[in-house]
Amino acid sequence: MKAIVKAKPERGLWMEDVPLPIVGVNDVLIKIKKSAICGTDLHIYKWDHWAQQTINPPLVIGHEYVGEIVELGSEVTQYKIGDRVTAEGHIACGHCRNCRRGRQHICDHTVGIGVQRDGGFAEYVVVPVSNVIKVDQRIPDEIVSIMDPLGNACHTALSFPLVGEDVFITGIGGPIGSMAASICRFGGARNIIGTDLNPYRRDLALKLGADRVIDPRNESIEDAMISMGMVSGFDIGLECSGSSVAFNQLIEKMYNGGKVSLLGILPPDTTVDWNKMIFKGLTLKGIYGREMFETWYHMEMMLTRGLDIAPIITHRMKADNFQEAFDIMETGNCGKIILDWE
Repeated sequence: MKAIVKAKPERGLWMEDVPLPIVGVNDVLIKIKKSAICGTDLHIYKWDHWAQQTINPPLVIGHEYVGEIVELGSEVTQYKIGDRVTAEGHIACGHCRNCRRGRQHICDHTVGIGVQRDGGFAEYVVVPVSNVIKVDQRIPDEIVSIMDPLGNACHTALSFPLVGEDVFITGIGGPIGSMAASICRFGGARNIIGTDLNPYRRDLALKLGADRVIDPRNESIEDAMISMGMVSGFDIGLECSGSSVAFNQLIEKMYNGGKVSLLGILPPDTTVDWNKMIFKGLTLKGIYGREMFETWYHMEMMLTRGLDIAPIITHRMKADNFQEAFDIMETGNCGKIILDWE
């Protein structure tokens, strides 16, 4: 089969012919229809420090996709050939303390599809049946292919009650930040204000439901708050930037008793004024992946009842043109890019 492979420990990806994956007794074989490129895939492409510490080439990458089941392991009974599915990208061990108390998303021994084992940037992928998700037919293929990152946005935004709350999203222009804005709007937030450095992505966040999106280098967060009729700080903060500067701006603007979801991966040397956290009585929650499998239920229910994230998909191209897709990804002037394998 054709697959996009991290073949060598250097910058780049390569389209190669690789063997079809072997289907175990508790696995399914999925024929890929569409894949979506994630920021993680860009890290692997660029071969940055994180990728060098994490990836063991050769590896078929990719963990966002939709496809059709074409083969079932001998012990699989709950699905059938032809089912349209996607998959949860984190494979939990099922035996550690967290797995056994229903917290698989923070399993002690998580294995990432397309990171620690071959993924979905290929004509076929093998997935454990426990990770397979059959999605409502009313949800289009393109949207199903990005439910993995939508799940990150959902986990981030829905960690705290949203109705009537003022929400501040750092890194709002990235795909997860923009989708989080849509979820906050759908979930009843009052004001949604965000910051981002990229003008293309600031416009994208506005299309996805943000009220105001500013460039914090030359625009005032305080002025944006005043323009929206706010008289105090933010009730909910969603850190999606991975920027220590943005994180500290968020903490500064939180209202006493506010709640913060931390999705962005902050630099190791990030410093913070802990006294502000303490005296403001803030609650901080680290976000990793999707809560398995409650987040998937939330996503499906919202998408079948009016949540519209379609504008986040800005580019579509054939899988053979993946190099063009990664060139666009590097500019930052895009939302989600879909690769078509059909």
